Amino acid sequence: MKRRSAIKNLSLAFAGMVSLPAWVSGWTPESIGQVNSLTVPDENLLAEITETIIPETQTPGAKSLKVHQFVMRMIQDCSGEAAQTNLEQGLLKTDELANIAYKKPFMACDAAQRIEILTHLQTSNDPVGKQFVDMVKNLTIRGYMNSEYVLTNIYNYNIAPGFYHGCVPIKA
Repeated sequence: MKRRSAIKNLSLAFAGMVSLPAWVSGWTPESIGQVNSLTVPDENLLAEITETIIPETQTPGAKSLKVHQFVMRMIQDCSGEAAQTNLEQGLLKTDELANIAYKKPFMACDAAQRIEILTHLQTSNDPVGKQFVDMVKNLTIRGYMNSEYVLTNIYNYNIAPGFYHGCVPIKA
């Protein structure tokens, strides 16, 4: 009986070791694949919202790293229908608020106007707008910080640290 348990545990550990590099590494837009949960204009709006949250400076912004695809994938695969509905309603509310406040769509607003719109949505009494901004902001930060670019270029993350150089010529 103990031998079966030991073999079972060893096989599970081996399977975990084999699959470890696949899910430990940072995500890339290519590894996420195609996400068709939103229309193209809504996807572009979501990309601008993520860029407003993490703008491009000396480092690439959220739009350059395609964090909006990460947000869409997480909401589509890991959240319920309520979150998906909240995403769609939040995108509509964001554009409506931009049209009311500045008489132009969110994508035509400058950075200060965009920040003001998102801040207004987050601090309003409307639960849809507040949940939308909180959800997108949380997923944008998570996606950005776990992207391959940030992990390898900013954190210098290495999946297998320490290298073995067995045969090195020694200078005498």
